[in-house]
Amino acid sequence: MSQTLVQATGRRKTAVARVRLVPGSGSVMVNGKELASLPVTLAQRAFITEPLRLAELTETYDVVARVDGGGVAGQVAALRHGLARAIAELHPELRVRLKREGMLTRDAREKESKKYGLKKARKAPQYSKR
Repeated sequence: MSQTLVQATGRRKTAVARVRLVPGSGSVMVNGKELASLPVTLAQRAFITEPLRLAELTETYDVVARVDGGGVAGQVAALRHGLARAIAELHPELRVRLKREGMLTRDAREKESKKYGLKKARKAPQYSKR
């Protein structure tokens, strides 16, 4: 295994991504699989690699990531957050640019908890007049 340059954590909803940047040719491995073989759309693939494109480092580093929890959308956003944090740690001069694009800010929106007497957080049972 190559020498890890930096490791960062990204989070979204209940998904947690541990991202490592390794000197290489630009491959992205997630949970031991290539990014192209994951069940994500082309837009989501572009969303994940956006911090690398913004920093113009697509051909410089390999990304090795481990993602746990959440669904596909949460994992994709967690990967992007972790990748942006790793790049900001490795290249502090890019931090302002990544921050301006909103890549370093954790999306803090979480699912609202269910309330008793209701079907979901806010959905009430159907009202019956008679």
